[in-house]
Amino acid sequence: MSLQPLLFVAMPFGKKLDPSSRVEIDFDRVYEQAIAPAAEIADLEVIRADEEIQGGLIHVGMFERLLLAEIVVADLTALNANVFYELGIRHAARPRTTIPIFARMTRLPFDLEPIRAVPYDLRGGHLGDEEAARLRDALVARLQRAREAGEHQDSPLFQLIRDYRGIELAHEATESFRDRVREITAIRDRISGLSGDRERLAELLEIEEALRPFNLAPVELLLDLLLAYRSVEAWDRLVALTEAAPEVVRNHVTVQEQLAQALGRRNEGDDRQHAIEILHEVTERFGPSAETSGILGGIYKRQYEQWQLEEREHEASAALDAAIEAYAEGFEADPRDAYPGINLLTLLTNRDAAGDRERIGALSPVVAFALSRRGVDRSSDYWDIATALELAVLSADWAAAERAAGRLSLVKSEPWMFATTADNLEILAAAFARRDGSAPVELERLVEHLRARSV
Repeated sequence: MSLQPLLFVAMPFGKKLDPSSRVEIDFDRVYEQAIAPAAEIADLEVIRADEEIQGGLIHVGMFERLLLAEIVVADLTALNANVFYELGIRHAARPRTTIPIFARMTRLPFDLEPIRAVPYDLRGGHLGDEEAARLRDALVARLQRAREAGEHQDSPLFQLIRDYRGIELAHEATESFRDRVREITAIRDRISGLSGDRERLAELLEIEEALRPFNLAPVELLLDLLLAYRSVEAWDRLVALTEAAPEVVRNHVTVQEQLAQALGRRNEGDDRQHAIEILHEVTERFGPSAETSGILGGIYKRQYEQWQLEEREHEASAALDAAIEAYAEGFEADPRDAYPGINLLTLLTNRDAAGDRERIGALSPVVAFALSRRGVDRSSDYWDIATALELAVLSADWAAAERAAGRLSLVKSEPWMFATTADNLEILAAAFARRDGSAPVELERLVEHLRARSV
């Protein structure tokens, strides 16, 4: 068993937009090119936070890591709420060995400005090789001093309150924690390797069985498993796992949204009605949001498509109106999120009722602006690029649409995502056919391309 001190890293995952500059920051590169190498040089065992997977749900494992790790590095860049929460917990528990870092483009809140943090430089959101080397070297120096217990008190709470003892844990707790982290990490790596592979669903089922009873299972593994089931479109298993999960997991807003989405896609019996009720309840508890209303709009949209095929015209028309209302509510709740906005434009184009063309004319530049604020030209997010694709189709800019379709093949994605985008384009194709007599051949080729990627 390694006797290396534990370094816990609290930071966002993947590429995230800085809320002030709207520049996309590659946090994985910051970790891989600077933090992880610094930990290796300083002879530390490093554990990275799992904020991205958890959807904001703070769980027991997170507290364990913050309380038991000898050293914590917290990246305050982009003012991520989870990282700040974790920094507060750490400052309440340990008097020293907490090392904040931040990109110089981030203006720290006034209360944190006196804290001795390590700044680093980005070029358009990218950590270059020279900048990575400087950050790595600065971290090595701080980590080595922290190992030697030579760092001064860095917790404002310990500095303010004389004789404040914090939280003291036995050595045995730390050793037990190390074993738990290694076991959880191994299982998480296995789940990650199975995500998106429909042929290996049986292995996910084995992992689920090994996690029983769920009330004793690590929360992060349950959430990983839920997302893995979503990635392979195993809606039955996602629904069953959610319903069997502990209440603290089951009632979390993100889990409820995933459950509703799974019910809407499974569509057995009263699944869709149940999903609609779940989302309305979430909205009543937390208010409308782009995510909740977007999922609700998607369920109504699929109901519309089904009833259209069944030639149930009145029901289909009502479902289309409900989908438009849901997407409008989501876009109004957060006009910075282009996802409900583009779906609203698509369905208004399809309905083409009195006043819809005027709404489209007013909304299109707002949706385009929201997308541009996300830095879509540099984005590696599937939904950003898919939104750009649909906007290009709506304006008949086929060259831009082809470029966006090509980019979709280069970013992280899952088959159901391509199917969703193809569905949206087919709605537009039908709308163009009704208006012009036939759908553009360029649009038909795009749908064919996306369908091929969805299997």
